Amino acid sequence: MSELETLQSWIDQSHNIVFFGGAGVSTESGIKDFRSPDGLYNQHYKFPPETMLSRSFFDAHPEEFFRFYRDKMLNPGAKPNAAHKKLAELEAAGKLRSVITQNIDGLHQEAGSRRVWELHGSVLRNRCMRCGKPYPTRFLAECEGVPRCACGGIVKPEVVLYEESLDAHVLEGAVADLRQADLLIIGGTSLVVYPAAGLINYYRGDRLVLINKTPTPYDRRADLVLTGPIGEILGQIQVNG
Repeated sequence: MSELETLQSWIDQSHNIVFFGGAGVSTESGIKDFRSPDGLYNQHYKFPPETMLSRSFFDAHPEEFFRFYRDKMLNPGAKPNAAHKKLAELEAAGKLRSVITQNIDGLHQEAGSRRVWELHGSVLRNRCMRCGKPYPTRFLAECEGVPRCACGGIVKPEVVLYEESLDAHVLEGAVADLRQADLLIIGGTSLVVYPAAGLINYYRGDRLVLINKTPTPYDRRADLVLTGPIGEILGQIQVNG
């Protein structure tokens, strides 16, 4: 039996699947990841991307932060790919319990997924740091310099920056789902970003699947490893209720 056939068989037998995904899930939608050869960490800026995406940099250099944020973190033309769509299809069929994502692009929800734990927040939510008024992404994209509310406060995207804590409610929900999962599929992530990567240690099942273009530190722990673009792989899965 091939790896794909094994994955299909396990999905057919499962009714409480959890999917844990990273930046690689959205690369087939045209959104660059961080660590691949043409990813953000290998491009040249005045400051390293991980510095510009830190809370201390945001506080000290907001104009430089928003210049980078608009240039690289907003992808208004991106659309869900085969991976997003298949996961939504599995949820609708009662096979998938939830998606746990490190991505901030909102593409899982756009594809139709309803139970999504966004570990690092979302570019689709923005709020004034002074009065709390919400703003659409379009407001940040179209204004120049530091986006400000009518009250004068800075409008900050609700994304988790380096040096900031993950949302407790999101963490609790993700952990609870992982503990109840009968199949964990991890895809499109190098599993080197903590604390997010450490969450998979809460999985108690005996079927752990890894789908990624390159090896990860967890490959030896996996029961099944598939190498390749995740949209291409999940797109071949048949959803049998």
